[in-house]
Amino acid sequence: MTVAIITVSDRASRGDYEDRSGPAMETALLAALPAVTIERDLVPDERDAILAALERHAGADWIFTTGGTGPSPRDVTPEATLAFVDRQMPGLAEYLRIESLKETPNAVFSRAVAGLRGTTYVVNAPGSVKAAELCARVFAPLLEHGTAMVRGQGH
Repeated sequence: MTVAIITVSDRASRGDYEDRSGPAMETALLAALPAVTIERDLVPDERDAILAALERHAGADWIFTTGGTGPSPRDVTPEATLAFVDRQMPGLAEYLRIESLKETPNAVFSRAVAGLRGTTYVVNAPGSVKAAELCARVFAPLLEHGTAMVRGQGH
């Protein structure tokens, strides 16, 4: 199974600071699923850059984005994701929000979405390290079953 992690951050993409959420998500996913192949990307908070990264990883089984999901004017990850996917999967985004609310009331500000493009799942996560780790932890048990279902192998 292949999982792509796309960090969306103006400052990290410029090199102003190190991307910490993408590596945190990768570490958490590999701890739960050691056989998974991880692809990584880092782009600014720009719709076209996010769409291009989603296109680059369109063959992955799952794409997780981290960052750009809040109410800031530069937060456009949900809009780029909706332009990329063929079908929305609102339960996935709702599940992440529910689990995130157990950690912080600030999760109510997340505009994250999820969907499918062909057989590739796309899930938005907030950009904090804590949120990226939580996303990996709550989704790791779902990846294999979700992949089988979208391939017509589920029950």
